[in-house]
Amino acid sequence: MNKRLYYFTCAFVLLLLTGCGDYRILERMGFTSTVGFDLLPSGEMEITASIPRAEAFTPVRREVLSTSAKSSKEAKIKLGRETNLMLVNGQLRDVLFSIEMAEKGLFEHIDSIRRDTSISPQIKIVIVNGSAKSMLSKDYKQHPMTDRYIDRLLEKEGAGHLVPQTTLYDFERDYYDDGIDPAVPILREDSDHITVDGIGLFKGGRYVLKIAARDALIYSFMQGSFKQGEMSLGLAEKGSEHEMVMFTSLISSRKVNVSHSAGQKLAVSINVQMKGSIYEYTGNLKLSDDSDRLKLEKQVSDHLSARANQMIKRMQEKQSDSLGIGMYVRNSLSYKEWKSMNWSEAYAKADMKCNVQFTVKDYGSLQ
Repeated sequence: MNKRLYYFTCAFVLLLLTGCGDYRILERMGFTSTVGFDLLPSGEMEITASIPRAEAFTPVRREVLSTSAKSSKEAKIKLGRETNLMLVNGQLRDVLFSIEMAEKGLFEHIDSIRRDTSISPQIKIVIVNGSAKSMLSKDYKQHPMTDRYIDRLLEKEGAGHLVPQTTLYDFERDYYDDGIDPAVPILREDSDHITVDGIGLFKGGRYVLKIAARDALIYSFMQGSFKQGEMSLGLAEKGSEHEMVMFTSLISSRKVNVSHSAGQKLAVSINVQMKGSIYEYTGNLKLSDDSDRLKLEKQVSDHLSARANQMIKRMQEKQSDSLGIGMYVRNSLSYKEWKSMNWSEAYAKADMKCNVQFTVKDYGSLQ
């Protein structure tokens, strides 16, 4: 009986040991959190990885690795030779591309990243106005973990509708959809911090146009409806006194109308309804007076409409349809009509207008 028990125990232990061949110890793993891509003069890429390191009895710190390679897969092998950690991508949060790389086209690199099944389709895609390596390698005094700083900055600005929250999934979806082009946030490194530099608009997989940070909210209300935004506007004309108004608790809704007429250009109207609370106002109008308040609403509506239409013209010149106008046009046509249309050319020549109607919800205790 004892022998049977002994043999049974040995067999059970051996069975358990067979499942321990692929063990992984947390302290020996390098969970890459952020990766940056720069274009070198040779045509190769300089790839930089930021890896948080958690060790016993020490504060969390990070290791920054960099190498040149022809592909991200080759870079991973080279980077692995520079560290005693086993590099894995399961915790990747953000991928940064320099503007030079974005201008050449990103889809090939994004498609390569997507093929790694350990990488989440929810990682954020970002353009860097400058060097991605420099941004990732630098330690910012008030933000000891640079990779976490970048990720939280993008989340906060995205929540305020100042940048699109473009993920790997979003970029691929818009790339393959023939009625919309991708849009990606742009970051810039300043002396002691990182700042949002605007929004990068694409034609297909290639970056073609930058929307400045000051115009980001205008792009957002043309791109879709949203709640909870803030906006500051300077309304004074040249030669007049300074007049500035800041709105908070913004609510915006968008409607797109498409009309086709025989022998006429395609006509598209973007109608935006906005409401907001006045947070600050410097000017000569008395906001408690209904007529003055209506005058301010018209000033704001005209100002936003003019800036929106200027932006549309720039987008048409670059044939970038990041607003998704093509989806509305496609839905207004038969499949045969849409496929026979050269949408890029039709988009560039279309008669497109944006009309903003702004309403003041309240003005607080201002008199």
